[in-house]
Parts: sequence; C-alpha cells; structure tokens
Amino acid sequence: MHLIWENVIKNLILLWTGEFKGLDVGLEDYELGESVWNAVCQAGANSGSFIPSAYGARPPNPATERSMCTADSWSFWTQYLGPVLLHRKFSKPKYYKHFVKLVHMVRVCLQFELSTTDISDLRTGFATWVEEFEVIYYQNNPKRLSACPITIHALLHIADSIEEAGPVWTSWAFPMERFCGRMQPAITSRRHPDACMARYIVEHAQLTQAALVHGFTQELTLQPSRLGAIAGHFKHESYPSCILLPPRRTTQLKSATLSRIFKALATRFDVSLAVVRQHVKEASIEQWGKVRRLDGGDTMLAAGLVSRQHDSRDATFVRYETLVDKFSRQRHMPPTYEKQTFYGRLQHIFVVHTPCTPALKVDSPTTIFLAALSTCKLDSTPSSLNALDIHFYSSLSDALDVVDIVCLQCLVGRVPIDGGRQWAIIDRSGSLARAVFEDS
Repeated sequence: MHLIWENVIKNLILLWTGEFKGLDVGLEDYELGESVWNAVCQAGANSGSFIPSAYGARPPNPATERSMCTADSWSFWTQYLGPVLLHRKFSKPKYYKHFVKLVHMVRVCLQFELSTTDISDLRTGFATWVEEFEVIYYQNNPKRLSACPITIHALLHIADSIEEAGPVWTSWAFPMERFCGRMQPAITSRRHPDACMARYIVEHAQLTQAALVHGFTQELTLQPSRLGAIAGHFKHESYPSCILLPPRRTTQLKSATLSRIFKALATRFDVSLAVVRQHVKEASIEQWGKVRRLDGGDTMLAAGLVSRQHDSRDATFVRYETLVDKFSRQRHMPPTYEKQTFYGRLQHIFVVHTPCTPALKVDSPTTIFLAALSTCKLDSTPSSLNALDIHFYSSLSDALDVVDIVCLQCLVGRVPIDGGRQWAIIDRSGSLARAVFEDS
C-alpha cells in the first residue's frame, strides 16, 4: 500500500498545491489556494484532540510537518480526514469526487476479505479512475507527460496482484518496516553491521523458541502486560466481554438521570415504572469512570465522571447498537425489533445491584451494567460521501439514552467543521484491515 500512501496521495497533493514538477493547471482549475490548503492541514492537526489515542498518533500538519508524515499517517489522512476537510474546497466538484472515488477503492482493497465481485469492481474502477486522472491532470498534452508517473499506471495492476497474492494486508510492507525498526538499535558497530544484525536475529530466535517450548513467554516479557488485572477494576460473570475501571462513585444522582435508569430497568424486567421505583433503591446504584471491552477492545471513558486534561484526547464518543421497535409509534401493532446503529457521548456508567425480588421477576441477586449516552443527532450526509460511511451531526440529544453496556461497540473520533458548528464522525470499525504494532 506504499504505492498509494507514499506516492499517489503525495503526488495528488503536490498537484493540488502547484508544486508538482513545475506544472501549472493547464486547461483545468484543480489547484487549492495556499490559504485554503493551510486551513485544511491545520484543521486536520487540530482534530487530534477529538480522536482517541487508540486510533494512533496525533495527525501531523502536512503543510508544516511533512517530514513527520509516515505511510500510516497518510493512510489515516486519506481515509478519514481528507474526505471531510476537502469537501467543497475545490473550485469544481469533479476534482473532489475523483479523490473520493480513490478513497472508496482503497477502502475496498483494505478489507480483510474480498469477493470476486470486489476484485472485478476494483479492476474496472481503477481503470476508470486512471482515465479520469489523465483527463484532469495530463489533459492529453504531451508536454504534461510528467503528470503521469509509473505509480499511476501501477494502479491498474492492483486487482491482478490481489488475485495472485490475496488481500493487500497479506503482503504490505508494514511488518517489514517494523522489523527494520527493531533491528536498528542492535547495530552497535559501523564496521561490522552485518554481524550485529545476524547475532540479534539468532539470539531473538533462540529466546522465542525457548519460550514456546518451555511455556514462559510471559516471563520473558520485560514490560508489564496491558491485559492483566488493573487495581480497583470490577468484573462480573454476567458481563464476560468487559470490565469496569475506576474511578468509582456512589454519589446522589439527579432525578432526571434516576428516572431514565428506572425506565430502562422497567423495560428490561418487563414491569411497570412504579414497581421499579418501589423496589430499586438509589443506594444500590454505583457509578464507574471507564469500561474496557476485552480481547483487544477499546477503553471508553464516562464524561460525567472522568475529568479531561487540556492535552488529553477525547475517548468519550462511541458507537453503540440497540434494538428498536419499528412500530413504536403505532400502539396497536405488535413490537418488531431491528438492530440500529447510533453514535453518542458516553456520559455515565452505572452498576445496579438488585436482590432477589419476585415483583421484578428476579429470582436471584442480579447485577446490571448500564451506559447512559447523549445521542448524536445525525445530519444528512452529502451524496458524494455515502460510499465512505462518514456521518455528520450538529448537536446532541438532551435526554439520556440508557442501554445495557454490551450495546457499546467501540470508540469513534470526530473532526470539527466550521469551528465546531458541525462534526464529522470517524468510525474505523468494520471490515477494514489496518497495521497494529504489538511487541512480541
């Protein structure tokens, strides 16, 4: 994928900023003004505070920190920041649509699995994209031949490469670059670098094999495990997929919040709200600051309990799924539930301890984890971005949506638009493959 991140994307940006091999725009008008491009880059860098650290390093500013832009950061910028920040920035929509087409095809390439239909669509799509590239940037003018480097032609072979070698994640260069980064500190002699590297490889292989044979992989890890128990955490057998992390509070709740909790419990137990109010006491409700999905999931923070530092990155916005009655507005229709996806800010995490209570249809002590969220009121998505599954919102709902904590799926990032009057939601979950670096 370095063909895309380190070549095609960089060349497109050079064309948009008028810095590509001395070429002007010719018969087109695709260049961005210097002030426009600087504003786009600065907005991307500023969005780092609203993108969780689980997504990677803070996005650098491509205009002033280009040397800090790695293939991974170009990948993130291309897939998430570029389509949002470049919207309506070009003089003609066709330049933006041409870029979005490339992003969509790149996302297809990054899927963990591809069907024969996907590969066929990629073959046709890249051919069409290259033809449009030639019309916009080459303009059938031999004097502009430098606008068509071999990396543009290489796009035509991506579908064939996937057919021969499998999805791009099976052969991309990220693991090799990671290995080279680990090798670099092992070179302690300028005169004999080969001997240093050979010794490191042999010793590392010996340790790895010894750990596998004798079963002491964990003992050889010098860093503390990030998957181990955390002081003060709370885990319950009813929720094997997550753990709760401190801080923990038992302070008095606002009446509106308490009412929302009771309504959620009434729905869960299938009893009246009055019965819940009678048998569930406020003293049995705890608040927790964080929830972590196990098996590599995200750590999500409750905004109502965890204070945010000036240099921290927001980890309170999440994607969650819940069942919604399609006929909720039609009282005479039997309920028919369907799963829907929502985005919102995690405000509170509650733990409700309920003793054996026949009136609640609870025949044994029960512990329930609840999440209270302010749901994002989604705006309409521009038609050009429908294929990228990017959503926008301008405000949050006033009433809290209280759901079971298993409904929480993952963290999402946000990109402010127009000074925060609107926000774009970045959701990296799904079928896309991405490089994840873990120490062995």
